[in-house]
Amino acid sequence: MDGRIEKVIGALKANNIDAVYAKDKEEIKQIVKGMLFKDCVITAGGSMSVIESGVWDIISSGEYQFFNRSAIGITEEEKQNAFRQAIGCDFFFCSANAVTEKGELVNVDGFSNRVASIVFGPKKVVMIVGKNKIVKDANEGLLRVKKIAAPKNTVRLGLDTPCAKLGHCVSLLKNDNPDFTDGCKSENRICISYVINAFQRIKNRITVIICEDELGY
Repeated sequence: MDGRIEKVIGALKANNIDAVYAKDKEEIKQIVKGMLFKDCVITAGGSMSVIESGVWDIISSGEYQFFNRSAIGITEEEKQNAFRQAIGCDFFFCSANAVTEKGELVNVDGFSNRVASIVFGPKKVVMIVGKNKIVKDANEGLLRVKKIAAPKNTVRLGLDTPCAKLGHCVSLLKNDNPDFTDGCKSENRICISYVINAFQRIKNRITVIICEDELGY
């Protein structure tokens, strides 16, 4: 195991966050299959890490009650219903924008359904995280959002925002370390809600699967 990953896993566990090591995508899939049970109710956030790891194929296989926000032909009302199904569901799958060496989870969201579900609602939250998302601290994690996650996701989603054009948040034009909520006023802005999870009261409600592979943005 990579020494930095080992350090992060220890820090997460100290914060009552379950942390599991996976050497590659195949091991991630085996871990996830071992967690699920027949007819369990599943929801998920929009996540390239979940897709790239192969986990999306598992949860959308038809073996489980999966409320798919990205289903072909889904209406806006059905999409909103998929978001609401996170309350009380058995599993919510997503990734993190960053995981710190202190065992913190850093996430910035647009619709805010993902951060809401991480904080409260689903019985179990499972995060699929590549080693590329490990950072020193929360400040570095928020800068990672401004420099990597937000620009790449706006391009992927075809959103007309300053970061999609610049390749980084417009706030970085002011200085290298802007206020973390500073940004554009675009109606398409995806940096709306900021959540940092530290020590958890409910032990192991959140499981972070950290992989040696790089995944997502």
